[in-house]
Amino acid sequence: MISKGKLAQIHIAKAQLGLSDDEYRVILARTAGVSSAKDLTNRNVGNVLNEFRRLGFVPKPAKRAGRQAPRPPATRGRVMAKIEAMLTHAGRPWAYADGMARHMFKVERVDWLDDAQLHKLLQALIIDARRHGGEG
Repeated sequence: MISKGKLAQIHIAKAQLGLSDDEYRVILARTAGVSSAKDLTNRNVGNVLNEFRRLGFVPKPAKRAGRQAPRPPATRGRVMAKIEAMLTHAGRPWAYADGMARHMFKVERVDWLDDAQLHKLLQALIIDARRHGGEG
């Protein structure tokens, strides 16, 4: 069974393309061998979505994943900018740094760390970058 999001995307595509129920079911049968979208699997849902795109369906861009960057006070701006740069270079979201804060200090978010904790987190990210072949 596919996710609710994929199922919704298929029904949005059907509406956007103005397909009748019969046309829609013919496409499902031809591309995935099913008569109902709820019978789709993760393996064959891509075929259906690709066919809808070929027919002119334009999906909305996905919402940004993860949370927004924190807005630190000016006194912490340089350290937070360095943390953000290291996360970006490693391809990691802010949620990764939040996880480190939880693990290291039992504090839910990076923006809630005090100055000493923030510097320790930065040091941990530098060590991690060196460990993975990056520059620190």
